[in-house]
Amino acid sequence: MDLSCVVLNDLHPHAFADTARAAEDAGVRTVFSYDHLSWRDLRDGPWYAAVPLLAAAATATERVRLGTLVASPNYRHPVTFAAEVMTLDQLSDGRVELGVGAGTSAHDASVLGVPALTPRERQDRFEEWTTLLRSLLTQRVTDERGEHYTAHDARNVPGPVSGVPLTVAAAGPRGMRFAARLGQGWVTYGEGESGPQDGVEEAVERFTAPIARFAALQGADRVRKVALLGLDERGAYADWPRFATALAEAGYDEVCVHWPRPDGRGLPSGALTGVLQTPGFTRG
Repeated sequence: MDLSCVVLNDLHPHAFADTARAAEDAGVRTVFSYDHLSWRDLRDGPWYAAVPLLAAAATATERVRLGTLVASPNYRHPVTFAAEVMTLDQLSDGRVELGVGAGTSAHDASVLGVPALTPRERQDRFEEWTTLLRSLLTQRVTDERGEHYTAHDARNVPGPVSGVPLTVAAAGPRGMRFAARLGQGWVTYGEGESGPQDGVEEAVERFTAPIARFAALQGADRVRKVALLGLDERGAYADWPRFATALAEAGYDEVCVHWPRPDGRGLPSGALTGVLQTPGFTRG
């Protein structure tokens, strides 16, 4: 399997770029940034935009892939976002890994004053948004008129370097079917919330149930499968070799952790080398 990491957006762009370079040197496959306007208990402190952070990282690195985890329609129009993604891909020489999702009903969904949507309405909008975004990133000129978005003579030139893979976040049956049909990757947080007393058994169980359902879908065999560990995850690190082996056997291709945090959350400080030395992991 591969190891990727989320570097949270409260780092100044210079510090974010330095961290991305450290992740590249360690052998991480992809450095992700959360594409939120603010996030959880960090919303009252510094918080920087995802695409400029990734652009800073692109200029400081050479090999590591860079991406959002995940961008959503909550405040992104596909025409303008496609132009940003294409530019980032050109800047990074084709290293963009674009994670996308339907978004939640939290702050990102309400900050622009848009009326709240039901889960079904959010999924409807997301499928239209993602389909149009893919067209914009693969065609020089796009003309589309949908229920939520219109692209009239939208140009995307020169386009991405060699195609931008889409990793689709999905938990429910409809979302999983969409990910298996359109995505090059699928990412899951697992099933349920992790608790501070959870051990490795609970961590494994959270991730094996959803991949079993996803793997049964038509087209899922060609999709890269990513397990995203929560910021407060503890059980997976209690016996990492056992956890990683179980996820590999379940069919995951990649595990994504949160880069070590000063408050102790995320990947335990100093554990990265041991994680990458676990049998079965590849170094980027």
